[in-house]
Amino acid sequence: MLLLGASVVNGWVWQIRELLTIVPSSSAMALTTAICFSMAGCGLIFSVQRGERSQMSAFLLFSLATALSGTRLIELVFIGHHVQITEQFLASMIVEPDFAAAVGGGMAPNTAIILFLASLSLALTPPDRNIRAPLVEELIGYVVMGLGLAALAGYAVGAEYIYRWGPNIGMAFQTAVGVVLLGLAMLVRSWWLQPQGHGDMPVWFPAAICMLGLLVDLYTPLGVASGVLYVPLVLTSLWFSSRSAPFSLAFACSILILLGFFAINRQGDGFVYEATNRAITITTLWLVAIFISYFHRNSANLTAERIRFDSVTRNTPNAVITADTQGRISMFNPAAEAMFGYDVADVMGKNVKMLMAEPYRSEHDGYLSHHARTGEKKIIGTTRTVTGRRSNGEEFPLDLSVSTFTAGTTVTYVAILRDITERVAHEEQLKTMFGQLQAYTADLERSNADLDEFAYIASHDLKEPLRGMHNHSRFLLEDYEKVLDEDGVRRLNRIVRLSQRMEKLVNDLLYFSRIGRQQLAIKRTDVEAIVKDVVSTMELYLEERHAKVVVEGKLPAVVCDALRITEVYRNLITNAVKYNDKPEPLVTIGHLDQLRDDNGLVTKDVYFVRDNGKGIPKEFYEDIFRIFKRLEKSQESDDGTGAGLTFVRKIIARHEGDIWLDSEIGQGTTFYFTLGHKRENQHAAA
Repeated sequence: MLLLGASVVNGWVWQIRELLTIVPSSSAMALTTAICFSMAGCGLIFSVQRGERSQMSAFLLFSLATALSGTRLIELVFIGHHVQITEQFLASMIVEPDFAAAVGGGMAPNTAIILFLASLSLALTPPDRNIRAPLVEELIGYVVMGLGLAALAGYAVGAEYIYRWGPNIGMAFQTAVGVVLLGLAMLVRSWWLQPQGHGDMPVWFPAAICMLGLLVDLYTPLGVASGVLYVPLVLTSLWFSSRSAPFSLAFACSILILLGFFAINRQGDGFVYEATNRAITITTLWLVAIFISYFHRNSANLTAERIRFDSVTRNTPNAVITADTQGRISMFNPAAEAMFGYDVADVMGKNVKMLMAEPYRSEHDGYLSHHARTGEKKIIGTTRTVTGRRSNGEEFPLDLSVSTFTAGTTVTYVAILRDITERVAHEEQLKTMFGQLQAYTADLERSNADLDEFAYIASHDLKEPLRGMHNHSRFLLEDYEKVLDEDGVRRLNRIVRLSQRMEKLVNDLLYFSRIGRQQLAIKRTDVEAIVKDVVSTMELYLEERHAKVVVEGKLPAVVCDALRITEVYRNLITNAVKYNDKPEPLVTIGHLDQLRDDNGLVTKDVYFVRDNGKGIPKEFYEDIFRIFKRLEKSQESDDGTGAGLTFVRKIIARHEGDIWLDSEIGQGTTFYFTLGHKRENQHAAA
């Protein structure tokens, strides 16, 4: 376009008439037309360059071409086609007046319309690939190219009315060539801006049909054959991936049909008939365009679904295999290749039973024929465990799910398989471990029964000599107290006390062995009632030691063994009073909804027993819970055995709780415990 326009401008400057009029007795290309082609050509070159300066230059050149051709349109509308102010002004600057008068001519009306629409479309289509403006440019490009080809066809067949509209100036031959180039350039640029819309159809094919259709339309009576060629032209949009292509071609064909209708002056009865025929043709073209657009949309949806399905089947860790009603494999995804050890080429078209072990291999064909004959479903829609066979002959367990889908009369079976070799191995291991656990549980129950029997026999056998020692010592004291000296009496009294203490130790040891094995009498219990009952039974003990028990707040009910929790409170209250160095021991009992320790850990539903005694050093926090471990030695026989806190911890552990303490020397000790849940990062001893 740039070379064509520049050549004609040089023909005007150097007054070379052969460059202006190639076809004898035809119109010459106007100077303004040549300038418009030059500016449009330069603008197209700049428009495909990167950079803001290049894009601004392209916009200015397209705008100047639009202004120049628009000025000619204004002259045609308001002044007339004989007056060409712009053409005469520019020619007078570079050409002798005699040469300009001899050449004559000027920009034709059809040329002015084409250049104005094309330049305006190019100016308003920036190189932004995310907008829809290139679609308008593509549509106008089809029309421009069709009009240019029609003008060339008019020159070829001598049909002047094709390139000359009425009595106006006609389009020059060079101008027709430039218009074709302009239309092609607009199509190419629109596809460059939208590369996803470019299809496999070469642009010359619809262009040739446009020219041929217009020629047939012009030379066929009543335009009967116009639709025969324009409909195939719209159908060529099937080869373009752009959804707008059918509408662009339908629009271009509609313009050409109207051009062919108005290019020839028709009168009489045939006018209405031909107008109706062309209206039906245009309607048919747009209906075909709509159908093609729906076809493109459905094809795009099917393609997207196929891509998604292929992506899922190729990336799923499960094997996916499809087969027809004869059992022939039609799809074998990569997971199936890895699972069975076959390549796709090895299995395609072969019977799927090659992947099965006996007895499934022998039964498979019979099942397919039974299902095809009766429609009865045995495994379709369910998941079952079967045995597969790899390419090396190895058999392995599979989870198999089979479904069917029908397309028309074609039924396809879809199998989803999962290798469960590891799962089966784990299940076998669990079965073995469960058998071992059952044997261990039986041994443990037998051992516990033996331990109970031993504890009973041992306690009975130990108590008997202890009672003998106690009784004989008492008899000696009663019968020989006056005979024995003071040291002998003291020693006999010592034997009596030690035998009594030994009997207590045996009883506590027997009780401790039974705490962990006896069933708890679990029920919802009023803890506050338990505390009141314990305090009432210890009333004399508390009065003797001037001690006081206070319940702080309300103690909520809890699901527990009431008898065991009673023992917990009795032991804690007894210790709080017994090991208290204050003249008036004070024991506080209460409940906290939540307790936050020094590490920020929160424990909910905490019961506590607090005293104002001497306190416990931190290094002995664990020692006090050991059986028969006492921090203070006493010679009194009724001081206990040191097993009370051991019993407390054991009982709370049986209730799936924890017990811990916080103490300050000289200020007192607080025992905290939970029932029914353990503290975070804590494990009570069982």
